[in-house]
Amino acid sequence: MGLMELGCTLEGFDRPAQPAASNRPRYWASSSVWTIYSAISHGNAEHDLCMDRNSCFLRATLESWGRSVFQAFIHSSIAVSMVGLVSRFDPWRSALCTCPPKLTLNPYTGCEHSCVYCYASTYVPRFFDCRPKKNLVSKLRLEAARLRGGTISIANSSDPYPSLEAEACLTRSCLEILSRHDCKIQIVTKSSLVVRDADLLGKISSMVCLTITTSDDATARLIEPYAPSSSERLGAVESLIRKGIPTSVRIDPIIPFVNDEPEVLIRRLASLGVKHVTSSTLKVRPGNWRRFRVALPATAEKLEPLYFREGEKMGNYVYLPRDLRFQLLKKVGCLAQEHGMRFGTCREGFGGLNTATCDGSWLLKS
Repeated sequence: MGLMELGCTLEGFDRPAQPAASNRPRYWASSSVWTIYSAISHGNAEHDLCMDRNSCFLRATLESWGRSVFQAFIHSSIAVSMVGLVSRFDPWRSALCTCPPKLTLNPYTGCEHSCVYCYASTYVPRFFDCRPKKNLVSKLRLEAARLRGGTISIANSSDPYPSLEAEACLTRSCLEILSRHDCKIQIVTKSSLVVRDADLLGKISSMVCLTITTSDDATARLIEPYAPSSSERLGAVESLIRKGIPTSVRIDPIIPFVNDEPEVLIRRLASLGVKHVTSSTLKVRPGNWRRFRVALPATAEKLEPLYFREGEKMGNYVYLPRDLRFQLLKKVGCLAQEHGMRFGTCREGFGGLNTATCDGSWLLKS
């Protein structure tokens, strides 16, 4: 939880009391946080917040979200601040993230897809050993009772539909629980198994975001060796849309010399009725670069100077040169718009290319 979830209030909201020092989350440590909170809750934001850069960003963010979105997020964030399964999305509080406020839930730890570009493998131990969260269903029942709506993204550090989900049905159980607490659900997956749960998703405010990096099954097998094929995922998109489930697609990551010519895929998505595409470029860390060099050595040789001589270091990642990234993403965005789809970039610093909320959550129904 960051500044935006600390209980800051606008006119007409219930004002939570400042927690006692012994019970405060670590984010309350700075006295400026309470000053920001007090300024907004007492209506003095115009004067008091102009002194602090982060506060001004907070104010602008609150204004852009709107009263109802902010209120729902505050209630949900306060509820999850003391628990473990459901947490704030974007735990790194990255300035590059343009996603609207939401929470996240990962029913499983780790992922079996073994994607060579995977970022989560750099911070989750034994990442390619997929296993369910301990006591998942019983814990979620307790946590969900504290939620008051809000959007929950399932999942962001693992796939919610690994092969063992076919029998375990843990993600399905999570959906059943959350559906009883007025939550909006955003599924993020590479698995066609998500179609199984269309009956549940159709009864609540929900959407599915399927990652499809390429329309070519052979290429997909190189970079996502144990994920369902691109053909299977395209079939899942078709089935979901036919069943009335709003569906977006992530063409992510875009990798030069691998999948940077997405015209065929975008035409196919448009023909299926996809309304939104999100895209970003490959971001390099030591772990995924080692795997990439093994899987695609010739391509890695061509990419090495682009990343390590001309690239841009942002946070713990190495990005492609800014101009190259812009051209790659602009191309995807233009193609999407030509085919009647909205477009968003992910953690690239090119918000001007977005024609809709970057993660496609605008597809969620009220």
